[in-house]
Amino acid sequence: MTTSDLRTLFQAKLKEIPDHDFHPLDLERVKDDKYLKRVLIHNENDVKQASDMLWDIFTWRKNVGANDINERTICMEYVHEGIFFPHGRDIDGCLLLIIKSKKHVKGVKEFEELKKIIIYWFDRIEREENGNKVTLFFDLDGCGLSNVDMDLTNYLISLFKSFYPNFLNYIIIYQMPWVMSAAFKIIKSLLPARAVEKMKFVNKDTLKSFVTPENALECWGGTDNYEFEFVSENRSAEHTPKKVTFAEQGDSHSPGEMLRLNPNNIIIFKTENDEVTGQFVITNMDESAVSFKIRTTSPEKFRVRPSSGILASGATQTVVIVVQPGFQLRNVMKDMFLVMSVQIPKTDLTQKEISEIWQNSSGSKVDEYRLKCQFPVKDLPKNGNLAESKHQDKPDSIVNALNNLQINYEILHRQVDKLKMYQFLTMILTAFSVVLGYLIYHNSNENDKYCERI
Repeated sequence: MTTSDLRTLFQAKLKEIPDHDFHPLDLERVKDDKYLKRVLIHNENDVKQASDMLWDIFTWRKNVGANDINERTICMEYVHEGIFFPHGRDIDGCLLLIIKSKKHVKGVKEFEELKKIIIYWFDRIEREENGNKVTLFFDLDGCGLSNVDMDLTNYLISLFKSFYPNFLNYIIIYQMPWVMSAAFKIIKSLLPARAVEKMKFVNKDTLKSFVTPENALECWGGTDNYEFEFVSENRSAEHTPKKVTFAEQGDSHSPGEMLRLNPNNIIIFKTENDEVTGQFVITNMDESAVSFKIRTTSPEKFRVRPSSGILASGATQTVVIVVQPGFQLRNVMKDMFLVMSVQIPKTDLTQKEISEIWQNSSGSKVDEYRLKCQFPVKDLPKNGNLAESKHQDKPDSIVNALNNLQINYEILHRQVDKLKMYQFLTMILTAFSVVLGYLIYHNSNENDKYCERI
């Protein structure tokens, strides 16, 4: 079944029930092929079930007033506590929606207000990520029974299950205390089989299988020192990326809307036909025409098409990046791209005129946008290279040596992990033996004294 079939069936139902009173913004979703495709995938291409789900989604959104939920209508005091917030990405490039369970105690906060905040974050992420999937990250480190809220967890799962189609990538449960085992068994029973497969129980050692160290917070053992601070969506209503200098991540420019980049902070590369490529779209949000340039920290590793150009007001340009054969993904991941833009008076300038504009532009006139690179683990070739040896520009001996070094490192890392586990078990057994010996000795002395008294 196609999105056209789903649209036709749903529109027929709208005519049958004209007093549906659905919100106009929700009805706009019916025109969006990407959204309809999500609904179809969620329902395994059953167009009747997909149509019914659409109807249920719009009915639910009308009843909860989803389109009226914003920063003015939610409890910002709860938001600033940082119980829920989006940050970082998983190995597939999907945004993490983090739940800091330790900050939530069941029954302390008004449940209806919490539900509105969750809807706010879901809708905002859906807008900003253009409907791409999100990973639910339960941070259970340091939690106890008072932090277990089955009603809240059930509500989160119900949103993915019934009202946000094909929106869930993983459910990552980090550092789950044993006291919560029973609760998560119940949660698993509520999920369909496909969703159960998405549940991943991890700790500090295994987290890297789903979240790379640079995307993991320092409190999880990663390198990201991010501390939650709420940023109003109004400041990025046009998805304007944070603009920083290329050399120093912390140097920010004054806010502006010259360009919009999608995605706005990270390029997700994928492997297709033995070629690793990524892309992003530039949109000119300025009233005048702009000239743009794209630079990278390692120009020898990438082919950028186009690397420069001119955009009329409102125009867009798709930029395709191809990784050159012979470079290892692990090395490329650290590279970044810089998009620079400057206003120009018209679109039909000569190359010499454009060069003069760039030369005479001061730093305040040039907008800069920085993009990181990310390669999903599932798309990495098994040998760690971007192409087979016949496509590589490095000698086979060097490539093989690098591969062997990587394999040996991973084997050694696993052996060290096992050794740590054995050491820990040995310490526990030793402590148990000492305590047991003391108890036997103590009981023996007590028995001797008792016999002497007799």
